[in-house]
Formats: sequence, C-alpha cells, structure tokens
Amino acid sequence: MKKVLLLLLMAGLFIALPAVKSFAAVTQDTTATAPPDDIVFTEVGSAQDSAANSQVKTEKDTLKKDTAKVEKATIGGKDAPKQSLWVTFGLGLLAGIAAFFLPCIFPMVPLTVGFFTKRAESRAKGIRSAIIYGLSIIVIYVGLGVIITLIWGASALNEISTDGFFNIFIFLILVVFGVSFLGAFEITLPSSFVNKLDAKSDAKGLSGIFFMAATLAVVSFSCTGPLIGTSLVAINTDLLTPIVVMFGFSLSLALIFTMFAIFPSLMTGLPKSGGWLNSIKVFLGFLELGLSLKFLSTADLAYHWGILDREVFLAIWIVLAIILGVYLLGKIKFSHDSDLPYVSVPRLFVATATFVFAVYLIPGLWGAPLKAVSALVPPLSTQDFVIGQDNGGGSNQTAAANHAKRKYSEFLHIPHHIDGFFDYEEALAYAREVKKPLFLDFTGHGCVNCREMEARVWSDPRVLKKLKEDYIVVSLYTDDKTDLPEAEKFDSKILGTKVNTVGKKFKHLQAERFNTISQPYYVLLGTDEKELVSPPIGVEFNIDKYLQYLDKGLSEFAKKQTNE
Repeated sequence: MKKVLLLLLMAGLFIALPAVKSFAAVTQDTTATAPPDDIVFTEVGSAQDSAANSQVKTEKDTLKKDTAKVEKATIGGKDAPKQSLWVTFGLGLLAGIAAFFLPCIFPMVPLTVGFFTKRAESRAKGIRSAIIYGLSIIVIYVGLGVIITLIWGASALNEISTDGFFNIFIFLILVVFGVSFLGAFEITLPSSFVNKLDAKSDAKGLSGIFFMAATLAVVSFSCTGPLIGTSLVAINTDLLTPIVVMFGFSLSLALIFTMFAIFPSLMTGLPKSGGWLNSIKVFLGFLELGLSLKFLSTADLAYHWGILDREVFLAIWIVLAIILGVYLLGKIKFSHDSDLPYVSVPRLFVATATFVFAVYLIPGLWGAPLKAVSALVPPLSTQDFVIGQDNGGGSNQTAAANHAKRKYSEFLHIPHHIDGFFDYEEALAYAREVKKPLFLDFTGHGCVNCREMEARVWSDPRVLKKLKEDYIVVSLYTDDKTDLPEAEKFDSKILGTKVNTVGKKFKHLQAERFNTISQPYYVLLGTDEKELVSPPIGVEFNIDKYLQYLDKGLSEFAKKQTNE
C-alpha cells in the first residue's frame, strides 16, 4: 500500500509541476529584467502607482525629463511577492519530498537512525540530537541559497526569463540533469571532499551532528542537485527565491529524517529499497527533459531562430510521454534498472496517466488550443499548419491582406486573428485616424502569464469582440532581440542601457510612461495618450472583471469624444 502511495505521489508531481509553474508565474512578473540599482518603480496597483500615473505628461520631452526622477521599482501586483514566495516555498517542499524517495537518499535512513541510536545516552538526548540534525540540514541548504543570491543577485537571476542565451544555458543544464537521472552518468562531488566530511561526522558533540548532516547533503548531491536546480529555474526568480526554495527543500528532508531519528519504529513501515527507487529517478529525468524545452523555446522565440515551432515542441513532449509510459510498463530498461517481473497497479495507473497526457497533446499538432498547457508551449502563431486556417502565411495573413504591411508584422504576431499593431507610434496614428481607443499589450516571448491570458481570457468571445472591434490593439514585445536600425538606437537613462533592440525600445516606453517593466501589462489610452482607466491591470483571469475594465475604458473614451 505504501508503494502505491509513493508512486501516486510521483504521478501527482508529474501532472502538477506544470500547473505549479503556471500558478507561480501568475503571481509574479514573468519577463521582467531588473533595472539599475538606483532606479525603483512604484508598485503596480498601489496608491503610489495611481498617483504616479495621474501625473503622466502628454508631451514626450516633458516625460523624458520626469523619468529621471523615478525612485522605486517593484514588479508585479500588490500582493504578488507574498503569494509567489508561498508558491516557491511549496515547490521546494515538493522537491524535498521527491528527493527523499530517490536511491541516493532513501537507503540512508537506516544509517541515520543507527547513528543516533548508538550516540544517544538517553531518549531526551537522542531527541535533542535528532532536532539539531534536522536544523543542520536546513542551515546547510539555506546557506547554499544565500550564497547563490549573493553571487548572482536578483538581476542576474531574472535573466532566466529574458535573456535568450541564458535560457539556452538553463536548457542545457536541465538536459544534463535529466540524462543523469536516466542513468547515463552520476553527478557527484570529489570523493576526497566526501571522505573528509564523513570523518568529521564521527566527532562527538554538535560538530559531529552537523557534519553528519553535511555528509548527507554531499553524498546525495547526485540526486538533490538536479532537483534543486530544476526548482530554482522552474519559476521566475527574485532576490528571495533561492533562499525560499532551499528552505522548503531542506525543511521536507529535515522533518522526515528527524521523525525517523526520534521514532525509529517508524522504519518498519517503510517499503524496502529496490528497483522502484530508480523508477522514480527515471520518472523525474523525463520530467526535467520535458521542462527544459520551455527554456529553449523562450530563446527561440526571442531571437526568431525558428528551430522549435509549436508542433515540434508538442511532438517531443508526446514522444517523451509515450516513452515514459512504455518504460513504466517494463518494456524499456535502463542501465540501473532491475528486472520487472510484473506491472503493479500503481505503475499501471501512472503509465496510463502519461499515455492520456500524450493523447491530449496530439490534437495540438493540428492547431488545437491545448489551454491546459498553453502557458508552456510556443504560441499558435509558430504553428506551420492549422486546420481550418489559411496556412500560407501565418495567423495574420488574412488581416494583413486588407492594408499596408505593418511594422514588425513579419516576425511578431497577435493571437486569435486580431488585426493589431506592434509599434506604438504607428498604432497611435491609426487610432487617431479611426477615432478608437488604444489597447496597449506589454507582453514578451518568454511571458508565461501572457500566453495564459491570451488562451484563457482573450479567447472568450465577448473579450475578443471588444478587442477586434472597439480597440486598436498594439502588442509591444519587451524581450524581442531584433536589432533596431542605427537611426532608432538611443541611450535610455531610465533603463541604464543602450536601446538597440525592439524589445528594449518598448521596455523603455513602458518604464518611462507607466513606471513598471512587468508583463503582461494592459493599458487603455485615449487618442490624447492619457489613460482611460487608472491604474492599468496585469494578470486577471476573471473574465467578468476583465470585461469591466474594457467597458470602463470605452465609457471614458466616449465621454471624452462627447466633450470634444
């Protein structure tokens, strides 16, 4: 029965990790790069932000002077940091629980219990030693999180979601981790280092207990390293993310080991070590390989390489899911696997779940929206063939035939056949011509929330009708890496960098005009460039509230037109 519960837990992790990632992204900025240290923006949705937005000047020269005075930078909604840290902590807890059932850690439980049983002169001292051992585990892993933060800092960690080549680096790291879990090789620390820690763990007193915990951390590195690494990059990171992830991860391990050390009798209820431990490791290896594609896709979209279109991405996921299912049924055997005499009920259930996931993805090869994974897969605009659609020139082909070619439309797209713009000035001129309000969509290729909003909210017929008929939509990609012509390049004081790409051009516009660099960020503007509704909104999955926001913008625009 316990093996059943363990494998069901692993199945839950397989199914839930994309959702955890998606929800974590909902509560925080998904494509923002940290600005220079001396620039801080007002918090979106706060009173300060509303005040700042109400003071925006209409003249561009005045705006450029005012932006040098901006003093505070916060990314995300008012409650986003608190929520995202809780999700981050939960992700760390899940990783810690998963790590316990890996072959690098699970067999160490009897050794750990024996260590404390032999040392304890009384039950009280044994309990105290076990608690110190658990606290030592937490101190070691949280200390590692602090070191990561001090070395790289928040601005560098945020590059995970914005810089293309850094995404390639993360992709390669996760592939290495995944392949190691499949049994191709072991990621280990030098044996001399391990032996020194092990020798010090024999010492009496607190130092011996601490080094026992350190030995656990080092010996299990081949299993915990990939899990920790995946947890750190599975969500967008900020200054506290490494510390919170490490705390959640270590807390899981510490509580489990401490409980077994205090109550050794619990060991009798544990299943025996065996081939099922390696099966869990292989399971996580496939999970990491699938997750790695998201980072490659982000880089591919930002630089327009065209190497990972939506159907290629989905095809790889489908193949991985099928191979995993076949493996769980015992039809594939890796180097560290033991013989599988029969397929247990839990393995059958998990294998069935992976096959169901593969079947769910298959219609996506022909353009099905796949809302459950829309935040992770490339946008539909990268699909070469979509049933029921003119496949000669992409999602904007039909609309583009009725008017002159719009700036950046050859490599940027808006979903759901919205006939919009990709350049602010061009869109503003057209809005004044047709006397319609502007819908500014600050978005990004690597923005998980943006894809989720487009799939879940924009797809609603009521929302889509307003965007297509009542607003002039302009999607401004703030992480696009396409070079600007020399004549359009300039130095941005507010970003502290040279604006030389399309993405930086619109990131500068967003920071200058709206004191934020978070995405998604939706702004409703009149033709006089003043906000129709303040403050603007970001992630809002409640369709009714989103419609209210759009309706209020239309109402305010109508009042202005009447007064004129």
